[in-house]
Amino acid sequence: MQLELRHLEAVCRIAEAGSLGRAAGLLGVSQPALSAQLRRIEKVAGGELFLRGRRGVEPTPLGEFVLSKARLVLGEMDALAAGARAAAPDTPLRLGCILLVLVDTLLDRLDQVVAGREIAVTVEHSATTLTRQLGAGRYDAVLYGEVNDHEVPLPQGTTARTLVPREPFCVRLSAGHRLAGKERIALAELADESWMTLVEDDDGGPEALVAACERAGFAPSLRHRVADRKIHYDLIASGRAISLSQPTAPATEGTVLRPLEGDPVTGRIRLAWNRAAVSARHAELLYRAAAEAYLANVGNNAFHREWWEARPELHPVLDDQRPATGER
Repeated sequence: MQLELRHLEAVCRIAEAGSLGRAAGLLGVSQPALSAQLRRIEKVAGGELFLRGRRGVEPTPLGEFVLSKARLVLGEMDALAAGARAAAPDTPLRLGCILLVLVDTLLDRLDQVVAGREIAVTVEHSATTLTRQLGAGRYDAVLYGEVNDHEVPLPQGTTARTLVPREPFCVRLSAGHRLAGKERIALAELADESWMTLVEDDDGGPEALVAACERAGFAPSLRHRVADRKIHYDLIASGRAISLSQPTAPATEGTVLRPLEGDPVTGRIRLAWNRAAVSARHAELLYRAAAEAYLANVGNNAFHREWWEARPELHPVLDDQRPATGER
């Protein structure tokens, strides 16, 4: 077997994640498959690359050497991809997104705001996958979320701008739920519920939910993980589960959205782009399209509209004169 780029990427992801299980999730493979792949890589490399312990994995001296060379090769490939994109500015701009509520209206806003350039939009379930593929040149820009204090690492050569610095997650439950009639729900009142876990598991969401529930005095029962929206909503409508939700989410038949007391879990939305592939003007236009898509959904729930209107400092900046340099 000869080492390929995918093998080098696997080694880097294992080192970054600190565990095979976490790395497998980021790479979209099973842990046994990644373990088998690592054994094959180690056979070619001539020895163990990682030491496995109770706290995860750590690189061996050989592993550190392989990692240094792998990062160098992958960095050069990323630069090659970005340079090729920059040399062909008329190609479609590739935008990756996680499944945020605003994505449903984003396409229309893009057609209106970013006239004159074709844009291809892809939805992923992992914020880490998005940013990794941004660095690899597979996306030119990405729109993603982070929960509470979690920060998704960004690759070199990119710029990020915060679209929404804070929004409070609410809870979606069955319209027939015993708490459905309340205007606001305390997290502790949901101690005996079965939770639908967030599909995006690398944005800090699961950890934030577990930590918030522990502060409320219980450990949540995380029983379901469903990416399909219809199945997700049907399970909730039937009373078999509840879930956290963005406060801009629309109503669905058989379910209700209720704010949580004290806003124990909050999210933010960010736009990041590759400076070699996206001009400052197009970055500004992408930001405007995403901001308008978000604002179009603020009125979906009266409780969030009231919360939002009381906090103008959180509103997206739609000044065309604002430099699109953003912040890292």
